[in-house]
Amino acid sequence: MSMFSTGILVLTSPLHTLPFRIAPVLSSAAQVVERTLYVHLHPGLNLGAGGHVRPVFIPPVVDLPGLISRLYSNAADVCGHLDVRVLLTNFRAQPVMPQAGLDAASNPFPSPQTLSHSPEVVLTDFPLQDPGQSSVVAQCLQRYAGHCYVCKPDLSSVILHPRLEQVKDEDQKGRDTKPIETYGDVVVGGTFDRLHGAHKTLLNICCLLANRRFVIGVCDQELLKNKVLRELIEPFALRLEKLQEFLNDVKPSLQYDMVPLSDPFGPSVTDPQLQCIVVSEETRRGGEAVNGKRVQNGLSELVLYSIPLIKDAHHTDIEEEKISSSSLRARLLGTLLTSPQPRPAFSQVPYVIGLAGGSGSGKSSIAQRLEGLGAVWINADQIGHGTYLPGSAAYHKILQEFGPDILNEDKTIDRQALGRKVFGNKKRLKALTDIVWPEIALQVKERIHQAKQEGARVCVIDAAVLLEAGWTDMVHEVWVTIIPEEEAVRRIVERDHVSKEDALRRLQNQWSNARLVEHANVVLCTLWESDVTQRQVLKAWNLLQERICQKKEETGLPS
Repeated sequence: MSMFSTGILVLTSPLHTLPFRIAPVLSSAAQVVERTLYVHLHPGLNLGAGGHVRPVFIPPVVDLPGLISRLYSNAADVCGHLDVRVLLTNFRAQPVMPQAGLDAASNPFPSPQTLSHSPEVVLTDFPLQDPGQSSVVAQCLQRYAGHCYVCKPDLSSVILHPRLEQVKDEDQKGRDTKPIETYGDVVVGGTFDRLHGAHKTLLNICCLLANRRFVIGVCDQELLKNKVLRELIEPFALRLEKLQEFLNDVKPSLQYDMVPLSDPFGPSVTDPQLQCIVVSEETRRGGEAVNGKRVQNGLSELVLYSIPLIKDAHHTDIEEEKISSSSLRARLLGTLLTSPQPRPAFSQVPYVIGLAGGSGSGKSSIAQRLEGLGAVWINADQIGHGTYLPGSAAYHKILQEFGPDILNEDKTIDRQALGRKVFGNKKRLKALTDIVWPEIALQVKERIHQAKQEGARVCVIDAAVLLEAGWTDMVHEVWVTIIPEEEAVRRIVERDHVSKEDALRRLQNQWSNARLVEHANVVLCTLWESDVTQRQVLKAWNLLQERICQKKEETGLPS
């Protein structure tokens, strides 16, 4: 069967049966769609009657939020590669005073909605009573989708045939088909990094509850400081852009106000029009704190609407049991975050990795592990120490520049005396690095050439100043190791027997983690146990081997 980039799944099963059928239906849809899958709910829609079946407004019921949560949870389990989005355009609360002769289900439906990605295929779970019906159902499905959404002109249709369970009467117990209570203005807060199923559940339910305006506070600046792997959090502007796109797809009729949060409360404690705040099990106390602040500010309390957390069936020992952005960021470690710059004139053998990282980041331990997997380890930091020894090319230039008073009695350079001359003086520091860095680079290149002569396939240049020195022209990829500042300080104090203040000053004179990550193709972190680091390195190494093989196939070089 052909694969399509974007599809729309029209679910026609009754709401009470869908929780038992979502997983196999999504699994079947994932065999047809490979990127974005929109989900349109129309319980009881009869696509087999022929004629013109048109969309109608459906009153949202109390069971619907649970169904949405179940849908995103199942999507994470059975088709995690898909960007699934549940659309709510056709859900509208019953008006208090309906027009004469009209109810919510018969109000005229708006013109077809334009989605962020135009559907190329429409799918359905509609059960065929007779195989001969398929043509009629397919045509009816295409017309129905065209009434709802702007689709590609050559829209295809697929009737899914998943193995569905029969829903027993006892499975229907506890159903709540009462209309859900909705509110004019709803508020929620979060980081919304790399939108995942739990975010989408939260946002979808907020959209369901809101009739007029949805206020979204997005964490920024101070609120990100204690986040795990905060350097890998998407930029604020990108998170806003993705939120806007998702929400415009889900329910374009709402007014969306997205504001940066620099404190835990934001507009939730000052906006008098807000009526409801949506929280999860773990943030309910935060919602209660919001109401406490609102009372202090003379505002009415918000309705706290609580949703359950979504369990992550694929979490590892360093990840949370719930679906979370921090777990997704941890899974990025060792993967290719940005593609390397193409260097057609640069020899692919050996393939050179430049490994950078701040003091205490575990950079050399990573290099050692890579050496254990077959890479040639070139320790540029160690080479750098050699450039200060008597007899080296740099030794005489350093003496000429900084004078003989930096020498010990045995004529070796007193690194502490030299450090005092350059500390805090950018001009003098540059004079030193202009002498030392080119000499280190020359020796590194010689080591790479030697490794090539010995048949090495991969070299790793272990260099703290790789990026500052501009040595990226010597490497195919830049890998960086990061560690939280407080952990780096602890390691430096323990390893070098210096004060915390000295350790912190050392780190402040180096590139920050965030700046390193900006230039990285691959990021690694040694924060956790040794076996976790080894798994990261092994993943990074295996993915590297795949890239090298792919490049050889593209260039026609022998493996």
